[in-house]
Amino acid sequence: MSERFDNLKKIPDEPAARMLSAKATKLDTPVEAPASARVEVVLSELAEKGGWVDILRLLSVALPEREAVWWACIAARDLTGEEATPCLKAAEAWVFGPNDKNREAVQVALDAADMDDDTTLAATAALYAPGTLGVGEMAELAAPPSAVSACAFGMNMVAVGEAEDPLLHMHWLIDRAVDIARGGNGKVDVPAIDTSPAPLSDDEDDLQEEES
Repeated sequence: MSERFDNLKKIPDEPAARMLSAKATKLDTPVEAPASARVEVVLSELAEKGGWVDILRLLSVALPEREAVWWACIAARDLTGEEATPCLKAAEAWVFGPNDKNREAVQVALDAADMDDDTTLAATAALYAPGTLGVGEMAELAAPPSAVSACAFGMNMVAVGEAEDPLLHMHWLIDRAVDIARGGNGKVDVPAIDTSPAPLSDDEDDLQEEES
């Protein structure tokens, strides 16, 4: 198993398959690990197979709700920089103070948000993280089980789509989630990973010349 995914102390010690099922989430990459395999084992197998998107998907499911919201907030900052949107500011405030007052502020920000504001994903994750649709009367209605993980995954994928080097950025997002799962704040350096295309073999080079 890859050491990259060791010591994820904030992730529950239960099978990855059970977590995925509980949040109605499926992986696209075929996994050979048994159904009882823990998250770390499945993450390592996905890494060996280059299933980077599925790693993001599994991490979004495995992280506790508050940690998943914070992961989404960091990804949202990739888009906004220092000029955070009201939705992002409200979501970040909820992470540091997960109370009804801050949750109400998240709802207010969402109600006033522009339709093209991608950071609503982070805010929606914050709104639903306590397990209900909101405060007051809405606190009596359960939120969809997959709401937070879907929003966190979506926010990270938006960040990937806006990146100059999507694959490098994807590895950065993975490292952030791993750091959060280890008890860190997720603010890690960009990984030193070479994402440039591999050189063609002699046979592939000859074939390309023939086709041109």
